[in-house]
Amino acid sequence: MARLRAAAVTEPGRLRIIGAVLTLLVLAFGTVTVCQTAGRAAAADAVVDRGRPLSTDAASIYRSLADADTTAAGAFLTGDGGSPALRERYERDIRTASRLLTEAAANTGAPGHGRAEITELNEQLTVYTGLVETARANDRQGLPLGGAYLRHASERMREHMLPAADALHRSETARLGGDRHRARAWPVPALLTGVAALAALGWAQRRHHLRTNRVFSPGLLAATAATATLLVWLAAGHWLARSALDESDRHGARSLQVLNAAWTTALQARGDENLTLVARGGGTAYEKSYRAGMRTLAGSRSSGGAGPDRQNGGQLARALELADDEAGRAPVERAVRAAAAWRERHAAARELENGGRYEAAVGLVIRPGEDTARSAFDEVDTALAEAVRHEQREFGRAAERGRDALAGLPAGAGALSVLAVAGVAAGIGRRLSEYR
Repeated sequence: MARLRAAAVTEPGRLRIIGAVLTLLVLAFGTVTVCQTAGRAAAADAVVDRGRPLSTDAASIYRSLADADTTAAGAFLTGDGGSPALRERYERDIRTASRLLTEAAANTGAPGHGRAEITELNEQLTVYTGLVETARANDRQGLPLGGAYLRHASERMREHMLPAADALHRSETARLGGDRHRARAWPVPALLTGVAALAALGWAQRRHHLRTNRVFSPGLLAATAATATLLVWLAAGHWLARSALDESDRHGARSLQVLNAAWTTALQARGDENLTLVARGGGTAYEKSYRAGMRTLAGSRSSGGAGPDRQNGGQLARALELADDEAGRAPVERAVRAAAAWRERHAAARELENGGRYEAAVGLVIRPGEDTARSAFDEVDTALAEAVRHEQREFGRAAERGRDALAGLPAGAGALSVLAVAGVAAGIGRRLSEYR
């Protein structure tokens, strides 16, 4: 210890201590930066490569199941086993849900991330499709039990499957939010360490200038340049990443959440509309559910009857507020107009059924044509699908910009910190050589 203290009072000893401190600071800056940026880059990758697809697929599972239930009821109303188009749509929905559940099971990762919901959905899907096939078989034979089986299948869908699909969607959306939060967090320890390293390098060069009257030390100047470059890269990269990820949330994720909710609400309302007719006079509960769903979707009727009441809300009104460009607003506006037309045609169908004209009511609800409830619902369905695709693209582009802003930072931090250490060694070594 005495020798160390003695060495410390000499200029070579002081230079060695200064070199050691500078080296430790620069290495600490590089190490902390690598660790923090690697974690944030991985989180940004998860947003783009895993979180976004899983969240989107979870919403698609919900919609596929809701659409299958709606289509099964519509096919039942057409009689004779349903039209080939409706039958194909139902089977496509079931295939889509099964495929997405299989992919979700493979990609969810750690236990507890939606695995219970996926297991329940797989089990219930088999039971549901069996009930629908039984309903169809009974209907082909002219047995009244067909309607009962279909209503039982729909109850199972609504009481078990859709809640499980909703829980899966919320779980994956929460994971996506968590990944985004981790990716956008400021690397405060790395920034503070970088500032400390840069300040120490500046002090060392000033000391060098005062003692030797030399303007520059090439080695220390190179170390300072490397450290400053990394510090600026670190700050700018995270600022750009935060900006892009915040944009993906404001102009993508929030709109998608509302649009997905509106889409599933519309599908459930359509299912209620069909089941009201399937029940043949016993569908009061389904009619109430339809009205509640339409209030949720489009709010109360506006004074002009052409759109949602902004004061009372409605998912379509909220989606319109969140749409930030014409490409996003146009399909939502079409959905608003179609929802208003759907309400009017549904009301007309209810009047026909209440007046004893059941077949005419069924035709107004399920037949193709420009003036039917089916065409209005199809327009809502198509418009919301277009709006969702647009917002998914917006979200994806913004999230990818956030990921790209962090790309290369961990490797760059390692390389620049090694360069800075080499500069410190060269700068201090040059001064020490003068004392030999």
